[in-house]
Amino acid sequence: MSQSPAFVLNVLETPEDPEGQEPSPYDESEVHDSFHQLIQEQSRWVAEEGLELQQRQPGTGTLLGPEGAPVYSMATLRILASMPSRTIGRSRGAIISQYYSRTVKLRRRAGRPQLRDMGRSARPSLRLYDLELDSAVLEEEEKRGLLVKELQSLTAAQRDHMLRGMPLSLAEKRSLRSESRPPRGKRRAQRRRGLLSCCDQLRDSCVLASHNLGLALLSGLQALMPWRYALKRIGGRFGSSVLSYFLFLKTLLAFNALLLLPLLAFIVGVQAAFPPAPAGPVPTFTGLELLTGGGHFTHSVMYYGYYSNATLNQPCASPLNGSQCAPEAGSLPYNMPLAYLFTLGAAFFITCITLVYSMSRSFGESYRVGSTSGVHAITVFCSWDYKVTQRWAIRLQHDNIRTQLKELLAEWQSRQRPRSACGRLQQVAVLGLVWLLCLGTTLGCTLAVYTFSELMIEREAVLLLLPLVVCLLNLGAPYLFRILAALERHDSPVLEVYVAICRNLILKMVTLGILCYHWLGRRVGTLKDQCWENFVGQELYRLMVMDFIFMLLDTLLGELVWRLFSEKQLKRKGKPEFDIAGNVLELIYGQTLTWLGVLFSPLLPAMQIIKLLLLFYIKKASLMANCQAPRRPWKASHMSTVFVSLLCFPSFLGAAVFLCYAVWQVKPSSTCGPFRTLDTMYEAGKVWVRRLEKAGPRVSWLPWVHRYLVEDTFPIYLVSALLLAVIYLNIQVVKGQRKVICLLKEQISNEGEDKIFLINKLQRVYERKERSSVQGRGAGNGQRGPFLPGVGDGGWLLASLGGP
Repeated sequence: MSQSPAFVLNVLETPEDPEGQEPSPYDESEVHDSFHQLIQEQSRWVAEEGLELQQRQPGTGTLLGPEGAPVYSMATLRILASMPSRTIGRSRGAIISQYYSRTVKLRRRAGRPQLRDMGRSARPSLRLYDLELDSAVLEEEEKRGLLVKELQSLTAAQRDHMLRGMPLSLAEKRSLRSESRPPRGKRRAQRRRGLLSCCDQLRDSCVLASHNLGLALLSGLQALMPWRYALKRIGGRFGSSVLSYFLFLKTLLAFNALLLLPLLAFIVGVQAAFPPAPAGPVPTFTGLELLTGGGHFTHSVMYYGYYSNATLNQPCASPLNGSQCAPEAGSLPYNMPLAYLFTLGAAFFITCITLVYSMSRSFGESYRVGSTSGVHAITVFCSWDYKVTQRWAIRLQHDNIRTQLKELLAEWQSRQRPRSACGRLQQVAVLGLVWLLCLGTTLGCTLAVYTFSELMIEREAVLLLLPLVVCLLNLGAPYLFRILAALERHDSPVLEVYVAICRNLILKMVTLGILCYHWLGRRVGTLKDQCWENFVGQELYRLMVMDFIFMLLDTLLGELVWRLFSEKQLKRKGKPEFDIAGNVLELIYGQTLTWLGVLFSPLLPAMQIIKLLLLFYIKKASLMANCQAPRRPWKASHMSTVFVSLLCFPSFLGAAVFLCYAVWQVKPSSTCGPFRTLDTMYEAGKVWVRRLEKAGPRVSWLPWVHRYLVEDTFPIYLVSALLLAVIYLNIQVVKGQRKVICLLKEQISNEGEDKIFLINKLQRVYERKERSSVQGRGAGNGQRGPFLPGVGDGGWLLASLGGP
């Protein structure tokens, strides 16, 4: 370590400043010179009041407190107490002076003030702290009187607004309000003025009514936020870890609403307004369609096969042969295949941009703070909201603060548990064995799904067998993973949740990969004369419905029945904990099914919205009745970032690759859908371009846009590269912010050590000076008194100790 440089502090006595030249707090030399005079004045006052004897550390000039902490002299403590960092940041006299000038300007303008940040003149000055000896006291009282007079000249509303914005104590504000009120006779005279007072009262009433209306609208907007009070109850009772699941569910609801709106506006709504002629008899609705997705739903806007490949609202120029209609020259009719393709592309692009923005924003919020030092004190002393008056709100806030403290303490305790090398080696061995077993289970589940998918090619009558097998495997494998995870005994519950999420994610993504291969690789070839797009949409619909049913069964059996069994039979008071990893992966799995099937079933996001709404209320009721808070509380500071990242990269990226392959490579069905006459779905754009070239010169720029921005792969690669660059830059910016915050915290710590060092130096210099002064006076008088007036700073301390 480098040796700290030596500091030489020369303190010189300076004469008093001339009148009218107040030193600025920004002039460092004058401020430091004023320290000496201030110390002398404060030491004389302390000496006259009398002092208690304090123990001095032998061999040093530092005092020791009751616990061995250094205690400085009373003069130094007074200086420390009057430092700008120890005060509110405002001088009372400066505040009164500044608000006096503001009231003068306000009276001249006769308008309401705009209270902004306080100016530099409102900062404290060291000369103003000695309120009894300094002449600034008289000046402050004079300014106070002028401020009261100016407040009296304002209207009641302006006066209240001005007093409310002053950074003074409540007692000082009450005093100013009482002094600035006009006398009763004057108020009665003002009331008798007639029309002017009526106008003022009417104006004040209108202002008050508009203010109350604004507050009512704000409270109404807050009440419109979905599940606001329910989320507060969950966070206060179960902590941020369980709350992260419900916040993620709310985020998914917003994503599905964003995806559904353009589909309803440009595809579903338009086709419902211009329904095609039915190819055959439409089956009646029996109710079984809600489970299988077939039947009556096949002949509705629910699936891809219902949409026509014709041009809707096509204008008719002149009928040909009495039956056909020729389009007008230069017209732009509504092309349904093109609208289908471009609307889905635009919806996915908007979803991608929103996901990237949400991920970068969540990443920045989660990792902006480098450490959590000092959070405990902030939570204890600054968390309570004293504006809360209702009992339910007080109880909710109390539970929330208590849960936060538990999480912070648990996080701090987890960092204080070191482990030996033998224990670490044993944990690594157990971890490797558990991972091998989990990967073997995943491989077995994958083979089972592949086998059943091959069997379903020959047995098409059993529609629900494959979704039933997939949901059973997705439900049973996580329980096996949880039993195996109990052998690992992770110290951190956060790491335990992350490991469970990783294992479940591998299982679900591999299963969905096998299903995608089954649909596009096997079913397209076997369903040549049928609408294979409807089949894929129905399969995804059945998977979504079965997944929702199994989630309800898991909630019923895994939480409610297990709680009743443990209370009645096992006589246990503890309730099961909420499985965050499994429930979050179920949400990601369901959202992936929605993105995979939106091409084949445009109303699948609507089904996902209904599912999420029902799931929220069911999970919330089960959580409140059947679950308890985590036994090992932990703070989920990065959980939202992890959830959004998993939603973006494995889920959305995989669905986008699947749909791009279906659009660019797979041949559409020749009997149904808007692309029935094309080799690929992507050729709808080329057909549109050829029609635009014949439409006239007014739309000649649209073929150019399609040719150079859609058909050319360079812009696609460029946009992808820009998105990756934005993500990378956001990550680097956040990393830079973390480094800067760490450096600033280290600098603050070093500044504190520098202050302690300078204070110790200052204390020793004054004690050395006082010791020499006392020795000189004792040698001249031949005696030592308890205290000698006229002695420099520190003499009272040495005299009280009985010697130098």
